[in-house]
Amino acid sequence: MEITQKREITILAIESSCDETAAAVVRNGREVLSNIISSQIELHKLFGGVVPEIASRKHIEKINQVIEEALKTAEMTLDDIDAIAVTYGPGLVGALLVGVAAAKAIAYATKKPLVGVHHIEGHISANYIEHKDLEPPFLCLVASGGHSHLVMVNDYGSYQIIGRTRDDAAGEAFDKVARAIGLGYPGGPKIDKLAKEGNPHAIEFPRAKIAGAPDDFSFSGLKSAVLNYLNHCEMKGIEVNKADVAASFQEAVIDVLTSHSMEVAKRYGVKKFAIAGGVASNSSLRGRMEQACKEHNITFYHPSPILCTDNAAMIGAAGYYDYMRGIRHGWDLNAVPNLKIGESK
Repeated sequence: MEITQKREITILAIESSCDETAAAVVRNGREVLSNIISSQIELHKLFGGVVPEIASRKHIEKINQVIEEALKTAEMTLDDIDAIAVTYGPGLVGALLVGVAAAKAIAYATKKPLVGVHHIEGHISANYIEHKDLEPPFLCLVASGGHSHLVMVNDYGSYQIIGRTRDDAAGEAFDKVARAIGLGYPGGPKIDKLAKEGNPHAIEFPRAKIAGAPDDFSFSGLKSAVLNYLNHCEMKGIEVNKADVAASFQEAVIDVLTSHSMEVAKRYGVKKFAIAGGVASNSSLRGRMEQACKEHNITFYHPSPILCTDNAAMIGAAGYYDYMRGIRHGWDLNAVPNLKIGESK
C-alpha cells in the first residue's frame, strides 16, 4: 500500500505496556521530534523483575510529566498534533490502562482522533524510523521479554505470523538464566556483557525443534538445561564459570533465532530482513544476523538499541500508518493484555 499525503501528519504517541512510561512526537511516521522515556528499571531491580502493581502506580506518577516533556522537546502544543496514538495491548493490564486513559482524555479534550496501536506492530515499526528507505514487504524477527515472533510484513498494517514461541520468549529466558547465575535484573544486557568474557562452546546446551512446527520457538527446555547444569555443579561441588554459562546459553538462543530466521527467509524468497524488540539490542545477535544476511544476500535492518526497548517513538510510527489507513478508535477503547497481532484494527 502506497502512503500518499498532502501535508505533514504529527502524532503524539504514548507507551506504558510494561515498566517504561514514554511519550513521543513523531512526524510522518519516520521523523522523531521527541522521544521521552521514564524507566523503572532501578525500582524493579529490588524485586528481581517487574512487579505489575508497582509499575502501574509509577506510570500514574509519570505519565503527565513525560507527555508534557515530549511536547516541550518537540516545541509543540496539543494544537499542533493531528492524532493521539497509544499502546493498548499486549502488556500488563494495569500499566496499559494508564496510557490508554491518558490518551483518551487528551483526545476527548482536544477533539483529536484516537488511534490504538499494537505493541508488537510498534516494535516492527521502529525500523521505519531508523531506515527511511525500508518499505514492506519484509520479514521481521520480534524478540523481547514477552515475545519471539517471526512476522512477514506484507504491507503497512498487514502482518502474517510465520513462527512464534510455544513457551518462554527469548527475553524471558535471558532474565531467568541471569537470575539463576546471580546477575540480577534486567538479564539481557547483563548476559550480553558477561558472555563476552566466556567461551560460547564451553557447554553444549540444547536447541529445541518442535515436531510439525519447524518455524516455532521453544526456550523453556534451554532454560531448564541451564538450571540443571547449575544444580549439578552445586551437588558435585564444581565451581561454575558464570561467563562460560552466559556465553553458552546466549549462543544457543542466537543459534536458534538466526537459523529459524534464515530458513524462513530462504523459503519465502525474502530479500529484506529486520529485527526488533528488546533482545534485538543484543550485540552478539545483531552481529550474527548481519553475517547471516550477508551470506544469504539479504539486506539487514535493525533499530538502534534505544528504539529496541519499549519507547513511544515506535508507537508513533505505527500509529501514523494506522492513521493514514483510516483507523480510528472510540471512547470504548480498552486495554487488551493478550492482544494478538492482526486483531488490533
